[in-house]
Amino acid sequence: MDLDAVLALWDSPIEQRDDPVADFRRYYADPVAVNGVPTTAAQLVERARALQVAFAERRTELVHRIEAGDKLVIGFYMHVRHVGPYETAFGRVAATERQLRIRVNDILTVRDGRITDIWVMSDDVDLLRQLGRMPSSV
Repeated sequence: MDLDAVLALWDSPIEQRDDPVADFRRYYADPVAVNGVPTTAAQLVERARALQVAFAERRTELVHRIEAGDKLVIGFYMHVRHVGPYETAFGRVAATERQLRIRVNDILTVRDGRITDIWVMSDDVDLLRQLGRMPSSV
């Protein structure tokens, strides 16, 4: 599996792709389990689109890559500028224009060259602090 191509699916503008669903199907099973929930390629495209509406200038900085059998664990930062509404567990956050660094860890199961299962763990507390929704002392 080409991890750079997978990350590019999320970093590059969805609207510039001729067939974004087919692009996601190239690397993801359809459906793929995301934190235990079956998610179609079309739903992945909608997630990518929502992130791209909320965050501009997205750049992924890969920090860790660990492979063991059919598992690929990656730790990375998403560097973004918050330019649109972003849905959180505490409600919608309007654009702040802040530069953010979002810490994420993904555990991917890869079979036959496609991602079949994803466990996503992002540091939402730190993100909410950066967005001004939580005090920095919590």
